[in-house]
Amino acid sequence: MSDGATGSLYAIDSSSLMDWQARHYPADIFPGVVDRMDELVGEGRLLAPALVREEVEKVGTSGLTAWMRSHAGIFIRTGDLMERAQMIQGQFPGLLDPKSEYEEADAYVIALAQAENGTVVTEETPASQKRNPRRTHFIPDVCRDLGVPCINLLGLMRREGWRF
Repeated sequence: MSDGATGSLYAIDSSSLMDWQARHYPADIFPGVVDRMDELVGEGRLLAPALVREEVEKVGTSGLTAWMRSHAGIFIRTGDLMERAQMIQGQFPGLLDPKSEYEEADAYVIALAQAENGTVVTEETPASQKRNPRRTHFIPDVCRDLGVPCINLLGLMRREGWRF
């Protein structure tokens, strides 16, 4: 159970959702993570832009897409974040993947955290930690430059004081 001490709002990226259920903490092995994520949702502290849902639906596990369907209320309409996200994309054009065929959620995740004084949760690493980055900026780079807190899923668990 979350200690709720921080009261932080988390804007979660598709990378963290996918890593949660597909790689690091699958629900069949770590049901407690599902319970804790459900608590965050119930407290209104876990949100994501609708574009995150679209990204995950393309490549996510059936368990994750089912979880998302049952928690549809966490997804914020793209239009509600568009102005702020476009400002971020304009300021950091290197955030966009030049090979992407679709609109990406990254700027919207940051915009959501910024608008709600929240924290971004992503598994992305800064460009400086990559060998041959495809672009100049990743979510942690932009968060750093804008002063938006940014952590990964394990950081969220630590911040919330979760124990399993």
